[in-house]
Amino acid sequence: MLNALTFDVEDYFQVESFTDIVSREDWSQYPIRVVENTQRILNLLREYKTHATFFVLGWVADRYPELVQEIAADGHEIATHGYWHQLIYRQTPEEFATDLENSLEAIQKALGSYSVVGYRAPVFSITNQSLWALDILQKHGIKYDSSIFPVAVHDRYGISNADRFANEIGEGLWEFPPSTVQLGKRNLPVAGGGYFRLFPLPLTRWAIRQINAEGQPAVIYLHPWEFDPEQPRISGASLLSRFRHYLNLEQTESRLRKLLEEFQFGSMSQVFSPQLSSN
Repeated sequence: MLNALTFDVEDYFQVESFTDIVSREDWSQYPIRVVENTQRILNLLREYKTHATFFVLGWVADRYPELVQEIAADGHEIATHGYWHQLIYRQTPEEFATDLENSLEAIQKALGSYSVVGYRAPVFSITNQSLWALDILQKHGIKYDSSIFPVAVHDRYGISNADRFANEIGEGLWEFPPSTVQLGKRNLPVAGGGYFRLFPLPLTRWAIRQINAEGQPAVIYLHPWEFDPEQPRISGASLLSRFRHYLNLEQTESRLRKLLEEFQFGSMSQVFSPQLSSN
């Protein structure tokens, strides 16, 4: 079965864990690592002849259009991750619409006539507080979202009773959630990011097999900074933030290699083409 492999293209200093220390006005003062780290991922995918979806932050696309062009030239899907990496439920609908428009414009400037059909919110921040964002996505031509995490265990995101698998969440708008496995009455997040680095690899492999046994593709997500154990450390971060961000960075690439050797992966548009073609 073909599973979905996705990357949220942002740099190490732009993550939510550091927003109380690093303001976006100061982003330009930090050494840029996202270009080199994304190219590292591209080289890995070339090696395994695998395609993926890259949810690109508009800020990155504006400043490094050649990186977006390189991703697209390799046949990967380009989707949007917003512009400023802001939590949706901390924005007004008007602010969110502007952020989305700016991100789409940045990608269009980099790629020309490319049609962006996918969106993922920073930190999966479409929650019960911000479901209004789905209407705005539809109005801007987005065909699928991957922002609703069907979990109840995180302090920043999650809708515990949301569907675990692909579902049409609005007229012509599909939700492709990051993957979970059901344990009793709770969903265990196994999709990637910090969970991919925290849980032992055998658990991740088991989870993908369980999801596939349910007749469903897994949706995996990672970030370029997770492939960079040598990234500059952000001073002043809390113990929890440091744990979330720096845990097992040195293992990300080797673990992904093992998944690429065992499972088949493709982009969101490849994996979910039956749903998207029905729109």
